Amino acid sequence: MSKNIQIEETKTDVLILGSGGAGLFGALHAKAANPDLEVTVAVKGLLGKCGCTRMVQGGYNVALAPGDSTERHFMDTVEGGKWINRQDLAWTLVEQAQVRIRELENELGCYFDRNPDGTVHQKAFAGQTFDRTVHKGDLTGIEIINRLAEQVWARDIKRMEDHRAVALIPANDGTRIAGVLMIDMRSGAFRMVRAGAVLLATGGGPTMYKFHTPSGDKTCDGMAMALRLGLTLRDMEMVQFHPTGLIAGEDTRITGTIIEEGLRGAGGYLLDGNLERFMHKYDERGERATRDIVSRGMFQEMREGTTAKHGGLYITMKHLDPAMVKKNFKGMVERCADCGFDLVSGNVEVVPTAHYMMGGVVFEPDCTTEIPGLYAAGEDTGGVHGANRLGGNGVANSTVFGGIAGDTIAGAINAGMALPEPDRDAIEAAIGLCRQPLERPAAGIDQVRTKLWHHMWEDAGIVRDAASLARAGATLDDLDAELDTIGVDGGNLAYNLTWHDWLNLKNLILVSKSVVAAATAREDSRGAHFRADFPDVRDLENSTFTVVRLEDGKITLGTAPVDFSRVKPGESLLDESAA
Repeated sequence: MSKNIQIEETKTDVLILGSGGAGLFGALHAKAANPDLEVTVAVKGLLGKCGCTRMVQGGYNVALAPGDSTERHFMDTVEGGKWINRQDLAWTLVEQAQVRIRELENELGCYFDRNPDGTVHQKAFAGQTFDRTVHKGDLTGIEIINRLAEQVWARDIKRMEDHRAVALIPANDGTRIAGVLMIDMRSGAFRMVRAGAVLLATGGGPTMYKFHTPSGDKTCDGMAMALRLGLTLRDMEMVQFHPTGLIAGEDTRITGTIIEEGLRGAGGYLLDGNLERFMHKYDERGERATRDIVSRGMFQEMREGTTAKHGGLYITMKHLDPAMVKKNFKGMVERCADCGFDLVSGNVEVVPTAHYMMGGVVFEPDCTTEIPGLYAAGEDTGGVHGANRLGGNGVANSTVFGGIAGDTIAGAINAGMALPEPDRDAIEAAIGLCRQPLERPAAGIDQVRTKLWHHMWEDAGIVRDAASLARAGATLDDLDAELDTIGVDGGNLAYNLTWHDWLNLKNLILVSKSVVAAATAREDSRGAHFRADFPDVRDLENSTFTVVRLEDGKITLGTAPVDFSRVKPGESLLDESAA
């Protein structure tokens, strides 16, 4: 099929997929550690204007203040993760966040909110025992990405914008990665980018659910490519739902976007359709419980039917000081006003919304993977957060491990090194998959997307059981087969968004299969994974995590024991440090 397709070929020392916090920190650190390296950032959209880090509202968790500590942040992280975190990764996160936050301000130009005495202001976020979330109002991600993008533009770092990665290509001898097959979205042409090192930092994006926070271009591409390459993914059942996604009706993409967690940290209330608080029924912390508990409480209230106009619930700040709300949550006030809601003195309709993938590629603390030459950082990876990511730990994860990946890469390769010959059969197979819909009569794919949203939300979302997961698995097989019968008009491949929608859905369905397989295997409830038929957390001291691979086109599943390398359930590092 693809033998006559012209493939452009380029070379670079370091190829970075993604321009969020992980990708840009990887680029900057690799270039700083070895200025002779040619570093190229490839991004599905425009550098600095897309990705999930830019969308971060709340902030960045880091132990800075008197009374807080690395150990305390670590304990909050593993207890929030329900003891399935890989502890050396979690420790790296909380320890190196202190280094990275200073780098962000002192070297890269970020400026975060201050207390009257000039110290960095840290606000409350749910699920933590200390107010440690550094922020820039409620638009922290924009501050971070703007400064990172400026620094990338100021250095000799190459950019490939509007380039979609479609396959990780191994070397011809199978010993390492050789590069990445991409589509230049501006022309529709395939381009093989050969590289000495590849950093997978595309982010996650659980947009397979009816309500979701990321933009529609975030479609778990990195995880899907990793599966097709044969890599192992872990914790894929752990999909985080943020409790408060704005709901403004069925016909607007604004539905699902976040109303940030700091509102609940500042004392905001959640109300049912009768304008009564309900979270006290589910947790003594009320609205400041962890995201998984709040989302389940909201989901239960919605199922019981006491809901708002569009089937959601309400968040309100009207009992708080209006000046404080306007000052501290300026972005949220404006976003709500754009949709006809008054955050300061009214009620805003919200719904739990798919937000983050705790699962991802198995990787080491130095960001290496099981494939030599392939590195991973950020939301493409698993193990850092365990069963539940604390709000504010996400952008810390991306920036911490992105920087580590850049340092590791710079120490592992030399500028102008001989590049391995790519596996041409793998390139042909990947092109064949991408061109599959172009060989058929054009038809609509909206029905596939709608079914995927509905069934993942209802059957493999906030609450699951064996029957619902079986339905989800069967539905995904049917949708995969249906998608394979649908064609796309290939007359003009330049910015052919329908073609890219097809590729997006192909990736989402594959990753959804891994979510369902892992959720079926875990017969207890941990963090974001709640089984109605197995509602209890069981056997913490013998905790295991799930692993999935793609073999002969099928998801295969296993488990592995958690290594309690620093602390075991029932113990605390705080006791040791106090002693």
